[in-house]
Amino acid sequence: MKMYDLQSKLNTFYKNYVVLPKSGRDSLFTKKNLNINRLKDGLIEYNEEKGTDYKFAEEPIVQGSVAMSTVIQNDSNDYDIDVAIVFEKDNLPPGTTATKNVVVNALKKKTNQFKVEPEAKTNCVRIVYAEGYHIDFAIYRRYKDGKKYIYEHCGSEWRERDPRSLTQWFLEQNKEKDYKLREVVRLLKMFSKSRDGWKNMPGGLIQSVLANEQFQTYERIDERFYYTIKAIKDRLAYNKEVYNPTDSTKSLKLVSKDSTKMDNLYNRLKDKLSKLDILFTSSCTYNQAIEAWGEFFNHDYWAEQREDNKSSVSKSFATSEMDERYDYKETEEFIYNKFPINIQYQLELKCEVLQKNKSTVWLHSLLNQKKLLLPGCYLKFMASTNVPSPYNVYWKVKNRGDVAKREDCIRGQIEQTDELSHFEPTLFKGDHYVECYIVKEGICVAKQRIGVPIKVS
Repeated sequence: MKMYDLQSKLNTFYKNYVVLPKSGRDSLFTKKNLNINRLKDGLIEYNEEKGTDYKFAEEPIVQGSVAMSTVIQNDSNDYDIDVAIVFEKDNLPPGTTATKNVVVNALKKKTNQFKVEPEAKTNCVRIVYAEGYHIDFAIYRRYKDGKKYIYEHCGSEWRERDPRSLTQWFLEQNKEKDYKLREVVRLLKMFSKSRDGWKNMPGGLIQSVLANEQFQTYERIDERFYYTIKAIKDRLAYNKEVYNPTDSTKSLKLVSKDSTKMDNLYNRLKDKLSKLDILFTSSCTYNQAIEAWGEFFNHDYWAEQREDNKSSVSKSFATSEMDERYDYKETEEFIYNKFPINIQYQLELKCEVLQKNKSTVWLHSLLNQKKLLLPGCYLKFMASTNVPSPYNVYWKVKNRGDVAKREDCIRGQIEQTDELSHFEPTLFKGDHYVECYIVKEGICVAKQRIGVPIKVS
């Protein structure tokens, strides 16, 4: 029996009540940057006071659900922002406790306004905000083995671990699944946090691993989600062990209560999936389908979709952000997820415009003259750098604006060309941009962005 089709309603629910809006994502990154700067400034004061020279070896690395972009609205401000900070091995004290204390004491110099002081935990240093969310600084040290950096994480002891590996794994799996894995993970997390009394559920990483392992390929979002979580439930019935996808020798169940969390996920999926059985009956009505999904997600949105509650639907749409109106794949990639960043050299970007009348002009001259860059032109981007060869060159083209989203063409993938020039047509309106990166010995040592504001006459 085919499943009752409510893909449009689930898709609207997903976009308006599950996906964290751009304002929320921007707020998380603002808090992240603010506290990184606090730590940098605190380390300067600490070094001046102690006569030390502690400093980052590379730009901090966003980790966890923020890096994977699986944060959801239903987190009730209990956002866990994970940031990896990396030091050179020979620039740190040998002990993990002493290392964490350096970071704690540096942060204390710039966080006097916090009610709760920064605290050293087993695997991180934590800053807690009064609003409920917290920032975890995971500390790493690195050293070179030939031309490759080896990273070690500061926990109860130093353990070898790559700070980018899990994020890279998720992003690669999401790309392989046509950018649909993230969607399933977000919906599963929404379910896991759908009841106030539901404590002790597995964290986002375990849910992501299970969703990837059991991912079911269906065109419709409701079928894709249903059959994936059903497969997860069936799998958990006989096997509740989950291993690190980047190191299959390590379990993600670290403490005894993690087994309880896996039991809870299984039992709650089993119970609430049974409420969706009606979707597979030939007599299922629209209102019955709405009620079934409403029981599953426990969210007011579903009651508003009943045929007798149509007047309240408009209120739901009024709260959605404009940038979530369109269905488009989240294809953008970020250089910090691919390489360590340590900017040491210069990179200059210029753009030459071949206009419709076949004349050429520099983009900056065109914009300085208040003239429009219109669709139908051709652009030649040229990079120059003082990075000594050999090196690799990567380019990123990001389309922004309503047209890019409507056409499902935001792009943003990072591609290696090893060429210092790149060509692009101007297709549609939007404040787009192009970035170039120079990578030498596995490190991004130079980067630059140039804005490409395409208008309509």
